[in-house]
Amino acid sequence: MSTSYATVLRTPGAARIFAAALTGRLSYGIVPLSLLLAVTGTTGSYARAGWVMAVFATATVVLSPVRAGLVDRFGPRRALPPMAAGYALVLLGLAAATWRPGVPFAVLLALAAAAGVLAPPLGPVTRALWSALLADPDLRRRAYSLDTVAEELLYVTGPLVAGLIAAAARPALGVVLGAVLVLAGTLALAASVRGELGSARADSAAGGGRSRPWRLLLRTRQPLASAAGVGAGLGAFGLLTVVFAGRHGQPADAAWVEAALAGGSAVGGLALGALDWRAPARIRRAVPIGGLGTALALAALAPTLPVLAAVAALAGVTVAPTLTTAYLLTDELAGPEQRTRAGAWVNAAFNAGGSAGTALVGLLADRLPLPVCLALAATPVLASLTATARTRGRARIRELAVR
Repeated sequence: MSTSYATVLRTPGAARIFAAALTGRLSYGIVPLSLLLAVTGTTGSYARAGWVMAVFATATVVLSPVRAGLVDRFGPRRALPPMAAGYALVLLGLAAATWRPGVPFAVLLALAAAAGVLAPPLGPVTRALWSALLADPDLRRRAYSLDTVAEELLYVTGPLVAGLIAAAARPALGVVLGAVLVLAGTLALAASVRGELGSARADSAAGGGRSRPWRLLLRTRQPLASAAGVGAGLGAFGLLTVVFAGRHGQPADAAWVEAALAGGSAVGGLALGALDWRAPARIRRAVPIGGLGTALALAALAPTLPVLAAVAALAGVTVAPTLTTAYLLTDELAGPEQRTRAGAWVNAAFNAGGSAGTALVGLLADRLPLPVCLALAATPVLASLTATARTRGRARIRELAVR
């Protein structure tokens, strides 16, 4: 770890926030696969398991900005513990319901929906706390980079833990572990927030944090477009790697491509934080987006799985910088009383884009040649770059007209 990252963690309170957030967010890497395996085992149906996971994911993504808005309004100390307690209880209910067959399918759907409604927005909260804790822009950029890289690695580690638990015992135990981790991590995160910080955020929200959400969306449309485009491209690429691996070996070999993508993203994210960047976030955003779109387009030329993994590693170098820059720009555009909600919108845009990209390419994979589908995966990424460029151009024209 470079000196710059050590400086971030030496900031008073930073190490406690980082450790607590990682503990809670590890749950989000473990629970999805554990729940999928548990529901599949108890119902004997992949289709029903898919419906449960779809309900869980949809409720989580759609309501994430709402939960983040509650944190902005009441502060982390007041808003997070009830969410964490409710979410953990519902997860325990899901673990009990999937421990053995016999629970009605409607009950599983209801519990999955409740879990999605209550999931604490730990990522957006953590980034908002970084912004409040670190006044220096360079330190804040390094903190965001470190946070993004750590979160991505958790989403690689979590499924591995879930798989080990499922192989050694019952998948439902992974859901139980997720409940314990999210409750412990969230309570520790809320407790680590300095009293004056939590009250200041609540006072700020009470005084000026009730502006209409559409105004926040309008101000942050550029980073949201970037997140949605990147999510769509990566969602499509993720499904296509499974198809590619199945045609060149075993579908499970797609894990190597995903690992290469995650490794490249870690390198890119750490480099973004370690290097000194003169350009503002608005300009820095265009470079990794263009690089990601180009790399995904090159994937269409990959003849073998190792080559595709190499291209994925190249694409991954741009992923964490793109998302980190989107978070930083959103943080700049949103007021202090809306930072958590703004970060949640970036998450929602990325996840929604990923779902749309996966669904669309799933329809095309059986109708078009695989290289064509891989090339199409780059389209939403490059389209988001074009859209944001047009937006900047219109803003510049309005600025000149006012002058």
